[in-house]
Amino acid sequence: MSVKEHEPPKKPLIYYCTVALVVLLLLNIFVFPLMFENQVEEVGYNDFLAMVDAGEVEEVARDDNAKTITFTAHNGKDGRLRYYQTGIWPDDTLLTRLESANVKFASSIPTQASPLLTILISWVLPILIFSFIGKLIMGRMTSGGAIGNAMSFGKANAKIYVEAQTGKTFADVAGEDEAKEALQEIVNFLHEPAKYAEIGAKLPKGALLVGPPGTGKTLLARAVAGEAKVPFFSISGSEFVEMFVGMGAAKVRDLFKQADEKAPCIVFIDEIDTIGKKRDSGFSSNDEREQTLNQLLTEMDGFDPQKGVVILAATNRPDTLDPALLRPGRFDRRIPVELPDLNGRIAILKVHARDVKMSGDINFEVIARATSGASGAELANIINEAALRAVKLGRDTVIQEDLEESVEVVIAGYQRKGAVVSPEEKRIVAYHEIGHALVAAKQSNSAPVHKITIVPRTSGALGYTMQVEEGEKLLMTKEEAFNKIATLTGGRAAEAVIFGSITTGASNDIEQATRLARAMITRYGMSDDFGMVALENVNNQYLGGDTSLACSAETAAKIDRDVVAMIGDAYKKAEAIIKENRAAMDALAAYLLEKETITGEEFMDILGKQEQNA
Repeated sequence: MSVKEHEPPKKPLIYYCTVALVVLLLLNIFVFPLMFENQVEEVGYNDFLAMVDAGEVEEVARDDNAKTITFTAHNGKDGRLRYYQTGIWPDDTLLTRLESANVKFASSIPTQASPLLTILISWVLPILIFSFIGKLIMGRMTSGGAIGNAMSFGKANAKIYVEAQTGKTFADVAGEDEAKEALQEIVNFLHEPAKYAEIGAKLPKGALLVGPPGTGKTLLARAVAGEAKVPFFSISGSEFVEMFVGMGAAKVRDLFKQADEKAPCIVFIDEIDTIGKKRDSGFSSNDEREQTLNQLLTEMDGFDPQKGVVILAATNRPDTLDPALLRPGRFDRRIPVELPDLNGRIAILKVHARDVKMSGDINFEVIARATSGASGAELANIINEAALRAVKLGRDTVIQEDLEESVEVVIAGYQRKGAVVSPEEKRIVAYHEIGHALVAAKQSNSAPVHKITIVPRTSGALGYTMQVEEGEKLLMTKEEAFNKIATLTGGRAAEAVIFGSITTGASNDIEQATRLARAMITRYGMSDDFGMVALENVNNQYLGGDTSLACSAETAAKIDRDVVAMIGDAYKKAEAIIKENRAAMDALAAYLLEKETITGEEFMDILGKQEQNA
C-alpha cells in the first residue's frame, strides 16, 4: 500500500474565484436591476390621458429638454405603483385635466436607485461575497481539505512505495545481466554500509539508466528497491515543471527532504532529460527548468551519501543532459540498458510467460529469433497478444501458433480478413513477395526465408516476406549489406520482369534500401569515393537514430549520386537473378496464390525441385 492516503479530488483556487465572479455577474444582470431599479414603461399619449381621466395617475413630471413626460400610476391587477413615460404633445387642456384628477406636479421623478444604494450594490456587496469565499478557503486549508492541498504548490507529490508494493526483485528482470550486476553493488551497500565505510569507500550518489524505450529502466529501479528492502520514491521529471517560476525547485527540495527522513531509500526520477537538458546563454522568458536543474544539482551535493539515499534516473536522451549533472559526485555511474540479445529475449519471454498458461511444447527460441531488435516491453506484448488470441479461439492454453501469430501482429498488425483484393492485384503481390524471397535465397550471406504471406495486414501491407537469422549477428559486412539492398529491390524487379510494369507496392522497400545505402556511404565508410570519413551524425540514437549531414553541399550531391548508383547496381543484380530463375518464380508464385501463406521450408523444397528439373 502507498503511505499516502487517498484524497478527495482537488479543485484549484481559480475554480472558486471563477464561480464567485459568475454568481456576481448573474446577480448584477438579472437580480439587482429588478430589485433596485424602477422599471419605466413607455406608453402612448392617448393612454396617458385615459389614465389621467380614470384617476390612476398620482404624480407627473415634465422634461422639456428631453420632450418627455414621466408619471406614476396605480395600474394593473396588483395596484402597485408603476412608472411610465410618454412624449410631449401639443395639448392646452392637459393642465386642467391634471388639476381635476388631483395629480401632483413634480420637478423630476427618480427611476434609478439612490447613490448610497448604488455604492452598496457596486462595491460593498462584492467585497462581502469575496470575503466570505476567502474565509471559506482559509477554513478548508486549516482543516487540511482539498483546497489546502491545492494551495501546496511546492509539494513533490512523489509516489512512495515500500517493499510490499514494488514486489520486484532482480529475478523479475531478464536480459539485462550487465545492468543488474552494476546495480547489485548499490544493493550491497544499502544492506551492509559498514563494510564499505571501513575501507573508506563511498556509495555512488546517483546512477543514470540509459537505453531505448521499453528496455526495463523503471523495472530495474524498482527491483533495486525490492532487493534492498528500502522505501522507493518514484517521480517523473515532468512533474517538476510548473507554470509558476520557483515551484519546480520547491518540489525538488521537498522530495529530498522526504528522502532524507526515510533514509536509506531509493529516489527514482524518470525521464530526467525533462529538467536536465543542457543550459545555454540564449534568451528565455521563463527559466523555470533551469532553476529546477540548479536546485537538483545543489541537493545532490548537499546530502550525506553515508545515509544511504541513492538517486536513480532514467533517460533515452543522454546526449541532451547537462554536463554538470553527469560529473563525478552527482550521477557517478552511467548504466546502459540496451536491447536484449537472443539469450536475453528467450529469458524475457520465459519471465512474462510464467503467469500465462502454456502448452508443454513451446519453443521460445523460435520466437526470440523472429524478434531481433525487440525490447522487453514488446516481448511482453507478444506474450499478451498470444494469450488474447488463445482466448478468442476458445482455448485455455497458449500454443506455439499463438506466439508466432502474435509476432506478426506486433510487426505488421492484424489480418484484414474482410479486405477485398482483386485477383490481378493478388497475383502482383504474390510475384512481388516471391521476388524478395528468391533473391534472398540465391545470394550468399543472406538471412534464410522464414515465412511468405500475401494476407493483407492492418499496417497497410498487402503481404510480406519474413527472414530470420540463424544466429545473433552483431556486425554486417559490406557484402551482406549490399545483398540486403538487392533483396529489398527484388520485389520491384519481379514486377518489372513479369508484368512489364511497376506498382506503388515497393514504397517501404525503397525507403529501407535508401536508408541502408546512405548509411553505408556516410557512416560505415563503405564507399570507394569517400573511404573512412564520417559524413553524417546520428542524433538521439535511442529514439529512432535520426541523422544529419555534416558536409558541404557539393559533397551531399556526390553522396546522392553514389546512393543512386549503389541501389541501381543492387537492382540489376536482383533483376538478373529473377530472369535466370523465371520457371521457379512462376511455380512458387502459383503455390503462394493457392496457399496464401507458406513457410520457409515449403519455399526451399519447391525451389530445390525446380533446380533439379532445370
